[in-house]
Amino acid sequence: MDNVVSPTKVPHTLVEDALAILFGTLLVSFGITLLKTAGALTGSTAGIAFLISYLTHTSFGVAFFVINLPFYWLAASRMGWAFTLKTFCAVGLVSLFTHLHPLFIHFSALDPFYATLFGNVIMGIGFIVLFRHKASLGGINILALWLQDRYGIRAGKLQMGVDTCVVLASLFVVSMPMLAASIVGALILNLIIAMNHRPGRYYV
Repeated sequence: MDNVVSPTKVPHTLVEDALAILFGTLLVSFGITLLKTAGALTGSTAGIAFLISYLTHTSFGVAFFVINLPFYWLAASRMGWAFTLKTFCAVGLVSLFTHLHPLFIHFSALDPFYATLFGNVIMGIGFIVLFRHKASLGGINILALWLQDRYGIRAGKLQMGVDTCVVLASLFVVSMPMLAASIVGALILNLIIAMNHRPGRYYV
């Protein structure tokens, strides 16, 4: 009987982590830009930032950065300073990139429903990149990842429930068609996370 050799765990290098955070936040922020242009919403902390942005005309980036501040204590005390520093950098980059994207990209014709669905797909891929390198985008992401690591609760399932509640809270902020598109988009985003981010699925 052949001996089965278990794959060796090889940690990511600092350069790999830095590039992953850069690329992951570029993807997430571009997805957010699509949603913002379409007048749609998403769930989690970003969804709350969208609501604040729509209601007060505050910049999404500013709202998103400020909302995340209270969650860093949980991240530092429960998941370590390395995770917290990566997450702080990721949140800061998303806040910055959501301001920069519109300066370089302009949409003359954009179908809102398509933009909402495709934006969530892009965001889902960006989240997976960040999660694989032990980073998140703060807020509910921190809580979801902590619960998954501590109790084995799927991060995607928890976020799906929270995100649905956040999107439904926007009933009086966006039109019914865009609300429906936002709900479908949030489901797609969290389905991507649930399928691709599970304990023990990857070796590194």
